[in-house]
Amino acid sequence: MPLYHDEDQAMLAESASQFMADQGNIKDQLRHWRDRECKDGFGHALWKQFAEMGFTGILVDEDDGGLGMGHVEAGIVLEQIGRNLTPSPFLTSSVLAATALKHAGDDAKGRWLPGMIEGEKVYAVAIDEGAKHRPETIRTKAEKSGNGFRLSGKKDFVIHGASADMMIVAARTSGSDGDADGVTLFAVPRDAAGMTHDAVRLVDSSMTTHTKFDGVELDGDAVIGEVDGGREVLNAMLAAGRVGVAAEGVGVAQGAMDMTVDYLKQRKQFGRLIGEFQALQHRAAHLYSEVEIARAVTIKAAQLLDGGSEKADLMTSVAKAKVAKAAGLAVREGVQMHGGIGMTDEYDIGLYMKRDRALQEFLGDQYYHAGRVAELSGY
Repeated sequence: MPLYHDEDQAMLAESASQFMADQGNIKDQLRHWRDRECKDGFGHALWKQFAEMGFTGILVDEDDGGLGMGHVEAGIVLEQIGRNLTPSPFLTSSVLAATALKHAGDDAKGRWLPGMIEGEKVYAVAIDEGAKHRPETIRTKAEKSGNGFRLSGKKDFVIHGASADMMIVAARTSGSDGDADGVTLFAVPRDAAGMTHDAVRLVDSSMTTHTKFDGVELDGDAVIGEVDGGREVLNAMLAAGRVGVAAEGVGVAQGAMDMTVDYLKQRKQFGRLIGEFQALQHRAAHLYSEVEIARAVTIKAAQLLDGGSEKADLMTSVAKAKVAKAAGLAVREGVQMHGGIGMTDEYDIGLYMKRDRALQEFLGDQYYHAGRVAELSGY
């Protein structure tokens, strides 16, 4: 398939671009909620507007009230989110949680999907149990208790954990910590007794939590997929999230590059625009090529995921690793070419560096995914 958008996707991109620039811009959203030390880190009114635009149901099947689109379309929205640094629960709710709920029963879908599609509900996913992303090891326990389960353990860096109406938790129901089998996913409502959150504001001003589960009682309806067979669902959710993070990272890179190129066309030094200096032109050209390559590999990963290709898992890690390098280059070059003012809060370029830093770690950094690429390639 061609590594560019078809006509319908181009129309979605134009719509998303205009919406994020108008409603999700840095001044009205990121800076607004950051400066007010908002406990959620995003605006619920904007989330409602996401729903009115149809974005919230992109990955939800039409039979369940969504648009029945794919990861390419979700990536289009995420790229514009990254480009404008728009704080929203789109990635955790409409990508990660929506992917997991595809494997849920009709009752669970009926309970959780309508509220998300309408922009009334926010969801989180609780996977990691340490400073680094290592989903291969699940220590949180879910033990049989009557007709349900008792959940105990801790999850770290749960994005929007304290704001979520429901949290999808990966827990171990059998086997040892590192076993592939024996993992089950649970939909845990926010009012579940025994669940506590230690809220932390990340470098990009988004909110996350260290969440503890102290004997949280869940009924059997909380199970997503099959008991002990949740690894397949977890892997599908992770693949969707990684491609989504890559798409947002492309947007961060593009936004930082656009801002930097504009500055090169305005700033004068020694009586000349600094963009006229050949050394800076070469660096800008190199950055452009890196961002385009990152965008192409991300689109390819999303296409393979939509097509159910056996190579999709490999390509999602290729995309995550490549985008991490390209976005890291974009924000570093942006801050450096802005000079000293690039490190001040007055200019937005530093905010792109902060968002990139948070995205680098979410669902695995470039080193984790470079390792996965090697392993999946037989090394």
